[in-house]
Amino acid sequence: MSTIRSGLLLTVLMGMCWGTIESADWPRFRGPNGSGVTDDSAPVSWSVTSNLKWKLELPGRGVSSPVVVGDKVFVTCYSGYGIPGQEGDIANLKRHLVCVERSNGTVLWTAAVPATLPEDPYTPPGVSAHGYASHTPVCDGKRVFVFFGKSGVLAFDMEGKQLWQHLVGQESGRMRWGSAASPILFGDFVIVNASDESEALVALDQQTGEEKWRAEASGMASSWSTPVLVQHGDATELVLTVPGEVWSFFPETGKLKWYAPGTNDQTMSASPVPGAGVVYAIGGRGGNSVAIRTGGKGDAADHLLWEGSASGRFATPALHKGYLYTNNGAIALCYNAATGERVYQDRLTGVRSAAPTVADEDPRPRGGRGFGGGDYASPIIANGKVYITLKSGLVHVLEAQPEFKVLATNDLTADSSGFDGTPAVSNGQLFLRSHAFLYCLQDE
Repeated sequence: MSTIRSGLLLTVLMGMCWGTIESADWPRFRGPNGSGVTDDSAPVSWSVTSNLKWKLELPGRGVSSPVVVGDKVFVTCYSGYGIPGQEGDIANLKRHLVCVERSNGTVLWTAAVPATLPEDPYTPPGVSAHGYASHTPVCDGKRVFVFFGKSGVLAFDMEGKQLWQHLVGQESGRMRWGSAASPILFGDFVIVNASDESEALVALDQQTGEEKWRAEASGMASSWSTPVLVQHGDATELVLTVPGEVWSFFPETGKLKWYAPGTNDQTMSASPVPGAGVVYAIGGRGGNSVAIRTGGKGDAADHLLWEGSASGRFATPALHKGYLYTNNGAIALCYNAATGERVYQDRLTGVRSAAPTVADEDPRPRGGRGFGGGDYASPIIANGKVYITLKSGLVHVLEAQPEFKVLATNDLTADSSGFDGTPAVSNGQLFLRSHAFLYCLQDE
């Protein structure tokens, strides 16, 4: 195991093992390697009466994203406590992993996991904004892995049998905002950013749950970022964003490879964006942005390619043909990935979003607007089109080009529970989750 103390900023990037996954699968948070980009197509327009293949009521709430492998869709949620208007007794808190038949929306199985207590209470501003099911599952076609914070990491087979459970820490961050980072796979490992539970990145054996390495550092605190894999030559780097820095690790050992200046945020929610030999970090809540060339060693400040003013609150941008696309609530933004310069900033119309209102000349949220006011879903790109999901249930579809062009605005606002999960795309289908329902959308 490797341990790096508070004087050295440390994090481990999580890798993705494809195993038996098909090319059209969406097996983890933001799809293949967390890029949020696929060449697969998805419907551009839909409503409650058109292109809606099926709709499934979920057994609880959540802001996690659906994942799709083969003929199965997986999504997590929670129940028993922390439900708005009926907070209940924390002793009744449960997480659920739901497996759904993608062809018709039938529930194949549900695994309920009682919470390991004590858990962070359902109090503002953090936990009440996102709840207790904020981690997206990851699946390799043979097993599905979930991270439930203080209740640990769990593995299930594809028929719903629990294979193992391993706790990775039961502490709480200083702000007690709860846990949110999603697990990823690399080789034989499942890797989690357990910053809230133990200020550590932890790699577990996929088959047994045995801890293989742990990378600890106090600088990891207040990072809810899900790491990504970035290829540099023949080497794979595990990259994670933390407050103030970007870290790269050897995913085989958890050893720190390099560290470089990051965004100036005191907290980090967005995940790093993988590029070709470059990784991008974009902050939120008035933060900035950086692009860093991979392949560094130790202090890699000289690998900083640019520093810009891009910010996106909670959303992780999507990179497509040299441009970064993101949103800050009702504001759509596009940046030149080579320079960090803003290409456009335009307001999305017809928006009934809970995101903070911002002036057109400044897309950053003002102070004092409240932690939970923003839209949590990240944009994705499918077949050259940007999908921006807002909490209200409006999903805007834009051309992925350096000119603002809205193709459609789709309205599911009749579902007032709120849409905070990032969509998934697979084989021409788009999967959306609200706090109440899972939707499958497909061109008729």
